[in-house]
Amino acid sequence: MREPTSKKVGGQVGHEGNTLQCKEFPDKIVKHSPQICVCCSASLATCTEELVSTRQVFDIPPIVVKSTEHQTYKKKCSCGYITEASFPLHVAAPVQYGENVESMIAYLHARQYLPYQRMQELLNTVMGLAISTGGINNILKRFAKKATPLYDIIKEKIKEATVVGVDETGININGKTNWGWTWQNSTLTYIVFAVSRGFKTVLEVFPNGLLNAVLVQDRWACHFKTPAKAHQMCTAHLLRDINHINELYENKCEWATEFKALLLEAINLKKELEVIDYYHHNIKRQAVFEKMQLCLTRPIASEHIKAVKLQKTMLARKDCILNFLLYSNVPPDNNGSERAIRNIKVKQKVSGQFKNLESANIFAVIRSIIDTTIKNGQNVFSALRLIANYGTE
Repeated sequence: MREPTSKKVGGQVGHEGNTLQCKEFPDKIVKHSPQICVCCSASLATCTEELVSTRQVFDIPPIVVKSTEHQTYKKKCSCGYITEASFPLHVAAPVQYGENVESMIAYLHARQYLPYQRMQELLNTVMGLAISTGGINNILKRFAKKATPLYDIIKEKIKEATVVGVDETGININGKTNWGWTWQNSTLTYIVFAVSRGFKTVLEVFPNGLLNAVLVQDRWACHFKTPAKAHQMCTAHLLRDINHINELYENKCEWATEFKALLLEAINLKKELEVIDYYHHNIKRQAVFEKMQLCLTRPIASEHIKAVKLQKTMLARKDCILNFLLYSNVPPDNNGSERAIRNIKVKQKVSGQFKNLESANIFAVIRSIIDTTIKNGQNVFSALRLIANYGTE
């Protein structure tokens, strides 16, 4: 949907580039001092040296797997009672992988989208960790179980949110089409896998709807059924539909041109509005709503069947077209949901199909937390490590 501009390809004027910077206090210093004069071959061992220049090399030391043995002891008190120490909560088995391994596998699985065999190769050849694909699967199950309480908190926060975007996409699970769903906003992402693309899934996940939210969606029928404070149709989808009409009728449909201009005007106005403008009467906003009413009721040539159908749909859903001009935190499009859904598609393209619904749900739990972490400006690996370390079994 991007329109051509006069800007050149690549970095723009004023863009601040990033480059490798020297550290003020390097971790290690290697001195290169001459020992023999290159002119007369005399020894320079007793001569005063003077620093000429420095160069720094950044590298990663060889990764070596370390084992830590936890030992519990008992002591007998003078009263005769014997007290025995307990293992830490995260040390739950006679032999197990630590929180760094667990968080790394979760990270590689749901952030870098690696399939099990490639993950096994990386852990084996680069990190010296002997682990089977079955072991990787068990770790992901255990990690998802630890992460589920946070996953449930995200769901509860979505229930309370004032803005929620929703989208769904087809996913191959063991050769059959299932559906990946997401409900998200600027700070939260909640992903669910289900066998249905219909309203049945909405009822299972949010049986009472999203009563506090303006629901941003792409006109799929079941989304309109979802109880919500209000609905906002994705203007990006509308613009694509209008472009299709213009191509179909060779730009001879005046209504399509007018409706497209109206949407673009509304989107540009959204960029101009300050938060305070949403609480007061705004002349420009009022003008846009009046133009929309005229546009949705004006006659269209009968031969432009697609345009007539779209106008009829828009007239029936006119209260869902420009809500983004009434709420400061409501976006004009559903691009946030598209981005959340894209992660599911990328995972499938890189790793292939999910073997079963359980493995898909494991990805949904971990990816929901990763997306939420990113949206809140937190370090993904650190967050996963905290879950691995402090999660309950």
